[in-house]
Amino acid sequence: MIVNASRPNEIETAFAELVQQHADALQVSSDGFLLTYPDQIVALAARYAVPAIYAWPKFAAVGGLISYGTNLRDAWRQAGIYTGRILKGERPADLPVQQVTTIDLAINLKTAKALGITVPLPLSGRADEVIE
Repeated sequence: MIVNASRPNEIETAFAELVQQHADALQVSSDGFLLTYPDQIVALAARYAVPAIYAWPKFAAVGGLISYGTNLRDAWRQAGIYTGRILKGERPADLPVQQVTTIDLAINLKTAKALGITVPLPLSGRADEVIE
C-alpha cells in the first residue's frame, strides 16, 4: 500500500490511513518534503506504534526506529568537489556520473524496545550508529 502526503496537514491523514488498513510497517521515502518533518513523522509512528524505516539518519536521531540511506556528508562533499572542478573550468557535461558509495545504517534501540521489537545482535553490530 502507498500513502502520500505533500502538505504538512496530509501527514497525519496518511498515518490514519495506514492504521485503518492495518499496515504492519512503514517505509518513509527520501523525499525532500518529508525530510523537513522528521519530528512530526516519528511522533506519529510512535503514537500509532508503526515500525518505520527512514532514508535519513536524522529520523533515527529523533526517535525513529531505523534509518538506512545515503551518507549526506559524503554526498555534499562530492558535490563540493564537483563544484570546485566546474569553477576551475571543467565542463559539467564532461564530468562522470557518480553514484553514492556510502550508505549509513542507524538503529534506535530505545524505539525498538518501545515497539516490542528485538533487534538481532548481528544487525546492530553492523550499524554505523546505535542509539540506546
